[in-house]
Amino acid sequence: MNSGLVTIKDLARELKISASTVSRALKNHPDISEETKRAVHELAEKLNYQPNAVALSLKQRRSNTIGVIIPEIVHYFFSSVISGIEDVAYDAGFNVIICQSNERYEREVANVKTLMASRVDGILISISKETTDYKHLYNLRNNNIPTVFYDRIVPGLQADHVIIDDFDASYRVTKHLIDSGRKHIAHFAGPLNLLISQHRKNGYLKALNEAGIPEDRHLIFEADTFEKARLFAMRLINEKRSFDGIFAVNDLTAIGAMQTLQKRGIKIPEDVAIVGFSDGRFSGITDPRLTSVDQHGYEMGTIATEMLLKRILADDKEYPFETKVLNANLIIRGSSL
Repeated sequence: MNSGLVTIKDLARELKISASTVSRALKNHPDISEETKRAVHELAEKLNYQPNAVALSLKQRRSNTIGVIIPEIVHYFFSSVISGIEDVAYDAGFNVIICQSNERYEREVANVKTLMASRVDGILISISKETTDYKHLYNLRNNNIPTVFYDRIVPGLQADHVIIDDFDASYRVTKHLIDSGRKHIAHFAGPLNLLISQHRKNGYLKALNEAGIPEDRHLIFEADTFEKARLFAMRLINEKRSFDGIFAVNDLTAIGAMQTLQKRGIKIPEDVAIVGFSDGRFSGITDPRLTSVDQHGYEMGTIATEMLLKRILADDKEYPFETKVLNANLIIRGSSL
């Protein structure tokens, strides 16, 4: 037998029957005898026969593969999303191709092109921090490729979305800090080209406004990484800014600020209360443990995949785009009490 992948013709040659008989036996066709079916299946297992996925996709007009574009796999929230995506896809008989944009626009564009060339049935995507030009994403819609956006979405683009209520979550975070007696709360924000960053900042500002606390532009920074958090925490200290609370756009930013303040002898939460966002694994091992917002990444991944599969399997039926909004939970721990 030739080396390489085993084909139906190889099985037929070995069993001295026709290729069509082998094909029908593999599908357990009722016209094929039980003896022949058993012989075909046993040989297929012995020789590790695998169906030709490309041929099947051409015949079925589906590849049974979905693509996922994720900003950062190492981020706890996004890894939780992937777990939810893969569980639902696997149970539905779909394979998953995962691409990482690494928060870069050019790489995101390349990811989209790669997945389109791979003939995926649909795409799940959370856009990168750098993305402000959406032509490649509109191109997905123009090519009738089912697409669901999760967490980070494109303003104005008609599509299916799964998000959390970032505005409300951030409002509740800030109100919690105010209720615990904090009056000078810094906000370490994400890039404002992202809707989630805008919503989180606006929720923060609403809570301040309701409490009669004026906005202080000297307490708002674009700082969404561990390194940036350390830099701006030091700036607050060196400029002798009056601050007693920090609301950070994600946990790593919160931890960067926390460690920097602690090294300068500032006590958490006695002197400064700190709250993060995403409730990843690190939030439970800081000292004190970090108050954070649970974004329900696994649930977001499962819902987004179910929405995508529903559209893929709709047989060209049209139905309205959906936006699912999940409620986030504020998990209060020692860093803000």
